[in-house]
Amino acid sequence: MKKNIVLITGGSKGIGAATVEIFAKNNYNIVLNYAHDDEAAIRIKKEIESKYFVSVLLVKADVSKSEEVKQMVEKAIGEFGYIDVLVNNAGIAIDQTFEDKTDLEFKKVLDVNLIGPFLVSKEVGKKMQEQGHGKIINVTSTNGIDTPYLESMDYDASKAGLISLTRNLATAFAPHIQVNAVAPGWVANTEMNKELDEEFIKQESKSILLGRFAEPKEIASVIYFLSTEEARYINSTVIRIDGGLHI
Repeated sequence: MKKNIVLITGGSKGIGAATVEIFAKNNYNIVLNYAHDDEAAIRIKKEIESKYFVSVLLVKADVSKSEEVKQMVEKAIGEFGYIDVLVNNAGIAIDQTFEDKTDLEFKKVLDVNLIGPFLVSKEVGKKMQEQGHGKIINVTSTNGIDTPYLESMDYDASKAGLISLTRNLATAFAPHIQVNAVAPGWVANTEMNKELDEEFIKQESKSILLGRFAEPKEIASVIYFLSTEEARYINSTVIRIDGGLHI
């Protein structure tokens, strides 16, 4: 039986790895993009392929570099012939005090978190337009809406930009490609949040009605929902997944 294909950027850890698993569980073949950790990517490939009997194509590429993005998409199309769903999940944060934050750090965060989704969506979107269908799901953050942190102003700006990009891409690719976003609040067990102090986590959890951080799989489940037929009339939309976060 013909399988659907999903390309997930930043798929080797955290929300990305959880998203790889839920798509594999639903019989998708996976194009797993990652930037640095070969060991983690290879481990996930082996685990997913043995557990769910799907194919996982590993593609190491920096999503902020247009040539690497083009090669990644060409490799995916060469392997599978088409891409049904794109999940723009790759992202970085370089938290630093306002006084010490440099322009190079700021630009690097924007390059990965905002330029990256633009480049990948542009290349994959071309293929989806040729197919006449496709779904793009961007992983943004409540930081880009109304929960800014001074140390993360570059991250916050990139995620606000990604929300705007989501809506513009929905317009550019209408009517055959749906483009939506999820905006998580605090998420536990991710590479980005692994260094957080226990006391900080306890204090932040008090601002969440559910009293805890999300698990990556709880974000992944909403990402997957947006790829399904049940979500066929959702477009140009940002879904918050924050447990009732209020600042």
